[in-house]
Amino acid sequence: MTNTDGHELQPLPLRVNNNSRTAFFQLDELSKLIIEKLQRDGRRSYAGIGKDVGLSEAAVRQRVQRMVDAGVMQIVAVTDPLQLGFARQAMIGIRCTGDTIKLADKLAKIAQVDYVVLTAGSFDAIAEVVCEDDDSLLELLNTQIRALPGVISTETLVYLKLVKQQYNWGTR
Repeated sequence: MTNTDGHELQPLPLRVNNNSRTAFFQLDELSKLIIEKLQRDGRRSYAGIGKDVGLSEAAVRQRVQRMVDAGVMQIVAVTDPLQLGFARQAMIGIRCTGDTIKLADKLAKIAQVDYVVLTAGSFDAIAEVVCEDDDSLLELLNTQIRALPGVISTETLVYLKLVKQQYNWGTR
């Protein structure tokens, strides 16, 4: 199949990683270029991206939709918590007993939690939280996180300054 610019449209193939038994997208160079353009400006038009990468607007729209549908990427607005009145961000290391997946599911349902990972090492799980202030963080720790069944202990790493935050690692 070809697009209106005469470029051959290749399907975005799923590749199976035999080590982990998970399937993932294998991005071609055009898809990586599209992602890079959207990472710089998520509001950029498909027509503008198409001109830069040599595809039609429809072909870019189609590729983006396939990547979004497959969960390869999201197009979102990234906000600055400080500008929105959330003065306290922290990473919380959690040690627990029992099923860590159940704990992670419960953590993910807490409104102030924006990131949850299960880990190996000193902590069983790590959660990133965004709170209005120190009192809100203390309330969150005492009444919601430490109160979860199986939580043995927590260690809170309060953010003093955000030095670097990038979203472009996906196209290397």
